[in-house]
Amino acid sequence: MEQRLGVVMNGVTGRMGYRQHLLRSVLAIREQGGVELSDGSRVQLDPLLVGRSEDKVREIATRHGLTRWTTDVDAALADDDYPLYFDAQITSARERSILAAIAAGRHVYTEKPTAETLEGALDLARAAARAGVKNGVVHDKLFLPGLLKLKRLVDSGFFGEVLSVRGEFGYWVFEGDWQSAQRPSWNYRAEDGGGIVADMFCHWNYVLEQIVAPVEAVTAKAVTHVPVRHDERGEAYKATADDAAYAIFELEGGIVAQLNSSWAVRVDRDELVEFQVDGTLGSAVAGLHGCRVQPRVATPRAVWNPDLPEQHRYRDDWLAVPDNEVHDNGFKVQWEQFVRHVVEDAPHPYDFASGARGVRLAQAGLESSAQGRRVELAELPL
Repeated sequence: MEQRLGVVMNGVTGRMGYRQHLLRSVLAIREQGGVELSDGSRVQLDPLLVGRSEDKVREIATRHGLTRWTTDVDAALADDDYPLYFDAQITSARERSILAAIAAGRHVYTEKPTAETLEGALDLARAAARAGVKNGVVHDKLFLPGLLKLKRLVDSGFFGEVLSVRGEFGYWVFEGDWQSAQRPSWNYRAEDGGGIVADMFCHWNYVLEQIVAPVEAVTAKAVTHVPVRHDERGEAYKATADDAAYAIFELEGGIVAQLNSSWAVRVDRDELVEFQVDGTLGSAVAGLHGCRVQPRVATPRAVWNPDLPEQHRYRDDWLAVPDNEVHDNGFKVQWEQFVRHVVEDAPHPYDFASGARGVRLAQAGLESSAQGRRVELAELPL
């Protein structure tokens, strides 16, 4: 037996909305015959595409044989055949649309950050609770094969007592003058909700919270290394948002995490993001796909001697964690998870409260940078 679930998808003309959510998630789910529920039945998704550009949204719908599309989000929200609303718009437009969806009685699944401010994120969580609608926030990094392996190591007790986390994320985003940028220009305009702190600290919050321990305090420095960039039309504009952030996160249990995030760094590592976790019984380095470990009993003796060239190949002392299972696309897995939450009330901890905690960390990071001090995270008044 197959059910149908109508979903309004707002923001599908953007990079993330189209590639990860429509193409690799919703359409892939349709191709596989829907989302399988606990009783063996299936739920098929029926998307209604929404975008600001009529030409773009029509072209996408035509390309994929979809018949329902519009530029009128209010009309889409008024259609009772579509009880689920998804938002992948620019951050500055998200809060208003989600509140409208909640007012229309729609369940909501959204990209992060959920709002530009902590108070806005809290308003969304409270509004959803009052309306009794299901709500979820994208948490894709947890489904990276490398981080799934890292989580398995933590859960197994491999590290003993976890001491610290070191993270490096980023790559050089072209300025857009002589070579087109890999990210949209709004990412570098604070007035449009851009900035690497607003973007990545929401990720780091749930990664640290779910894999290692919750964040209790932050000391951060956010900077704009590249002050002038060129937009999609090739026109120069002033970058008003931060493109790099250097942070120390204090985690529950005395664990210290140091994470660098940058769109102005050239890559000299195996993957675009890497986390090193050190513990009393062993260490691990995890990226998007790979994960390497070094247990205490196999740790080489390192001796500091600047007078002689180093002969030891320390990277050879690490052991790769094997790929013991095949992992599906993380965005698609999240969609299936949330659909089960909507249809059969399956567990889904990544709700608007989780999204608000991510916004809280981003806001605290910017506050720390602006004031040059350590900021403790206050309890959320939900």
